[in-house]
Parts: sequence; C-alpha cells; structure tokens
Amino acid sequence: MLVLVQATVLTVGLNGKSESLQELPIRLINMQSGLEAARSLKTEKVDSVISNWDLDDMTDGLFIRKLKAVKPEIPTIVFVAAGDEAQEIAARSLGVSAVLTSDTDDEHFKQTVANVLGLRDIVAIKAISSARR
Repeated sequence: MLVLVQATVLTVGLNGKSESLQELPIRLINMQSGLEAARSLKTEKVDSVISNWDLDDMTDGLFIRKLKAVKPEIPTIVFVAAGDEAQEIAARSLGVSAVLTSDTDDEHFKQTVANVLGLRDIVAIKAISSARR
C-alpha cells in the first residue's frame, strides 16, 4: 500500500516510543538530545515536535521552552512524568498542543498525534482497511 507522507515530525528523547507512529502518513526524525534536535530544526522543516519534558541534556522543559520562544506556532506534544502536576502545568502554560503522561498507551499517543496534525480521516480510513483484511 502506498502512503503519502503528509507531515514531518521531530521526536526528541522518546526512546522507541515513536515506533507506535509508523502507521501514520508521517516522516519521523528521531533525536535523543535537545541540542541535537535544536541543530536539526535549523536545517529541517518540521510540521510538529514531540518531546519528553525532561531530556538528558535539557531538564525542566528547557528544550520546549526554547522551541516555543523561537517557533511558537509549531504544534508540540510533550510527555511529562505521570502524576507530576507541576510539569503538566508548566507545559500547558507554554501553549503546547497536547500533554501526555509517560504511561500513555501507544494507541492514545497515535490518536493524539493524528489529531494534532489533522490526520483524523487518514486514521479512520486505515482502521477500516485493516479490519477488512
């Protein structure tokens, strides 16, 4: 089946969690560090960024804070520690598109990404075509 890429998504520090997005019509650019991601954003045109709140090289949401300061319009999804209300409040105050917790299941994650990118119809079509097999 031919799937046209409809968006480019940069993920930062997700450690394999992005594998659940393989079914979506998106191009994934996976980075581990905030510094590496920041460099990539200078040369890559991305439609969305998905990041952990705490990265090895940028804790306390520093990467997201910097990203939203220079590119406030870019849709962002942030993973915060489950049960950490302070992280969630801080992330929401930056105007991120969605906040998920570290214990979010893959299906909810995939649906959130599809919704943020406006891919709802694509996901519904894929689900129907998968059920007919």
